[in-house]
Amino acid sequence: MKKYMTIEDYFKTQSIEKPKNKIGKSWRNILAIVCLSIIIFSLYTIFKWSMDNYKIRQINKEINKNINVSKNNEQGELVNPPDDKNSNYFYYVTFPFYEVSFSGFLLRNSDTVAFIHIKDTNINYPVVQTTDNNYYLNHSFDKKENEAGWVFMDYRSNVNNLGDNTTIYGHARLDGTMLGSLKKVLSSNWQNDLDNYIIYLSTPKESMIFQIFSIYTIKNESYYITPNFSNNNKKQIWLDTMKRRNTAPIDTDVNTNDKILTLSTCQNNNGGRIVVHSKLIKRKIISTN
Repeated sequence: MKKYMTIEDYFKTQSIEKPKNKIGKSWRNILAIVCLSIIIFSLYTIFKWSMDNYKIRQINKEINKNINVSKNNEQGELVNPPDDKNSNYFYYVTFPFYEVSFSGFLLRNSDTVAFIHIKDTNINYPVVQTTDNNYYLNHSFDKKENEAGWVFMDYRSNVNNLGDNTTIYGHARLDGTMLGSLKKVLSSNWQNDLDNYIIYLSTPKESMIFQIFSIYTIKNESYYITPNFSNNNKKQIWLDTMKRRNTAPIDTDVNTNDKILTLSTCQNNNGGRIVVHSKLIKRKIISTN
């Protein structure tokens, strides 16, 4: 019977080594390099995020240390009061103004245009504004690059001459800085306290109080941040739309004579937004003497 030689025996007799799987080894090397690169990139991203947050916390500490806030009980000017004397409007206009000294802010950043405060959140920041809506997405209050950005006003808005709709933006940071704590307005605990439905906005020239009339989440769009309307009919349609979107347990009247302040921040990585709309109810000119 003819004996068949195995492949191993053949290579031995020929003094030739078995071929190595060079292709498989190459793929293993490539995979190892890719995995190592992902790990290095992830560690860098975590480090960068942590450093950006640390820098923001340091800026906030310095800002809070130098904030000179006073509550002013002067009546000021009531803005567009409703005919209904039972309206919550007349409760909220009794709240004192929230006044802030701007000298320190302006020395540090000449782009400062306002200061915003919302009760029972971490939102207590100077607001900046420049010629576009991109710069302060990745620059902090000290104008240094920082992915946390800062709280800023839409470049199309004019805080000294309010248009139909003034919008303020900010990143929703996971540590609650910038507008990260705005997510609290979606909770029942926050919404059940009627004293929370107020936004304080101060400028070097005046103090203002806004009453919240709509809170909701929505996919990214540009309609809700429309700055001005060509006629009252378009503005009323917009107001009715924003009010219908409200998910909070409030029913506040708004009309075309109202000046609107909108807050907008990210809800998730899929483009969702948390939106808060409010109307101006009281203002007071600050004496420059």
